[in-house]
Order: sequence, then C-alpha cells, then structure tokens
Amino acid sequence: MSVPDIVYKGHGTGNDFVIYADPDGRYEPTAKEVRRVTDRHFGIGGDGLIRLAHPQDVTDLSPEMVRTMQRNGVKWFMDYRNADGSLAQMCGNGTRVSALFAQMVSLESTAVASQDFILGTRAGVKSIREVADDPILGKSLFQVDMGPWKVGVHDRYAVTLPGTEGLGRGTFADLGNPHIVVVTQNRTSSPALLEQAKLSSLGDVADLDLTKTPMVEPILEDGQNVEFLDVVMIDEASDHGMANMRVNERGVGETLSCGTGLCASAAVLRSLTGINHWTLGVPGGKLRVDVETDRVLLTGAARIVARIELGDGALQI
Repeated sequence: MSVPDIVYKGHGTGNDFVIYADPDGRYEPTAKEVRRVTDRHFGIGGDGLIRLAHPQDVTDLSPEMVRTMQRNGVKWFMDYRNADGSLAQMCGNGTRVSALFAQMVSLESTAVASQDFILGTRAGVKSIREVADDPILGKSLFQVDMGPWKVGVHDRYAVTLPGTEGLGRGTFADLGNPHIVVVTQNRTSSPALLEQAKLSSLGDVADLDLTKTPMVEPILEDGQNVEFLDVVMIDEASDHGMANMRVNERGVGETLSCGTGLCASAAVLRSLTGINHWTLGVPGGKLRVDVETDRVLLTGAARIVARIELGDGALQI
C-alpha cells in the first residue's frame, strides 16, 4: 500500500484534500490509490490528495528541479494529485492547508506568523505566511505568494457548457497552471466590464451547470480550469473590487474554491479594470487576492478537520 495508515482531512474554503506527511519517501501513491481514497462514496473523499515529501523523494521531478528546490531552501514539497489521479502543477488552497498541517504536526518550525514556510510545488517555490484574523475572511488565515502571473489576449476563447444555451468569451491566464476566465455577469459601471458582459449569453453565474466539463475553443492541449465571474463592485478610490466566482477544475469538476483560479480571475480583472485588490466570493467562503506587477498574493483560511486511520478495505479497488 502506497498510502500510510494515518492520514488527515483538510480544506481551504471548501476545497478539500486528504493530506499526509511522507518524511522517509515511502508513500508515493498510485493514480488508482488516489482515485480510491478521494472517492466520496468508497473512500474518504476530496478534491485531491496532498503528500508532503522531501523534493528528492518525488519521482517525477527532474534532478535539476530537485537542485533548484534545495537551493531555494525547500525542505517540503507539495506532491499534489487531482481526484482523478493525475499530477497537478499547483493548488493555491492546498498550499495554505499544507502550511497549517506542517505547523500542526510540527513538520516545520518556521510555519509561524513571524517567518515564511517555504513550500515546493510543480509550479515553483511558494512562500506562505500566517496572518492575523480578519472579520471577512475568518480565522486561521495564511497568505501565499503565488508568484508571477500572465494574462493572454482578452476574449480569445469561446466557452460553452454542454446542455446550456449560449456562450461566453474567455481570457487565458497562467498561474503555473492554465485557466480560462469568463466574465459572465457585471453589476458595475466599468466600460471594460460592461463590454465583457455583453459577450456572454450563458446567464447567471449562480445558475450554471458546472457538473459538465466546459468546452473551450481553441482547445488547450493539456486542458484547463474554467472560471465564471459575477463582478459585484469596483471602488477606484480604494483600488478594490468584489466579485463572485465559480469554477470547473481540470481533473476534478466543480469545486467550492480554487486558489489558482481566484488568482487568475483577479489577474484578468486587473488587466481589464486596473484594480489591484479583490475580495472574491466562492461557494466555500471569501478570499482576498492582491495583484502586483510581478506576483499575486492569495489570502484565505485553512482547516484540518480530521485525523483518520484507514481500514483494511480503504484502498481495495
């Protein structure tokens, strides 16, 4: 069995994971085991599985990537797998849960408010810091430096939903993994957003059926996450905006939250409006995204909800 007997369940604004530490490099799961343990009926359930391991014990990393991690002070690598068993480059909510878990089980003494927790991911090295409670975002908050971002040509992609009339126009964003962001609704007076909303005929974000994988044209070879936005407010004086987001994640389906999707959405909104600071609502809660010239900061809650001992039949397939 490639999963330890004791695992934990955690989530970041409802984006939930099975998580465990593998300090000796003994428990690299197979795709079948990931699918089983994250199954919501036959396993524990989760949007994905996180194994915290040393970089040299993650077999898909190249020697050069391992050396890069070690040069940057990475002791722990977030070996993240989607619920379908596929490898994932990055999971923003997963980084916060990883930091809280490392703190809770004393994996990393530096995962405290005064110092950063340095975490390796397939999208590069991420720096995570615990921050003060917030009346809107809640408690047990962590801020993640998500690194650089890139936004493509506005409205290049046509997005449709099987069984749903209409289409939206999406914009590509790269946060270490691929995203297509669609402004589906707009309640502001922003000229750019008014024009964006005119391009979508999908209807209200809240009513979209995201149980089916959105169709994107032109096709992205490796697939993509697709975010649908309802922009609620913009205050130019305070350089702040608010929007609601729903997401269909590659390899998972609809999730209650997606950290990289939130960052991609804020980056696209910044490129359209010039607004740098966003409070974004997802079905799992609220998070803050601050878009800077060369990086994006994601702030939100993390929770560890259970310590679980796997039974004999947990991974029987």
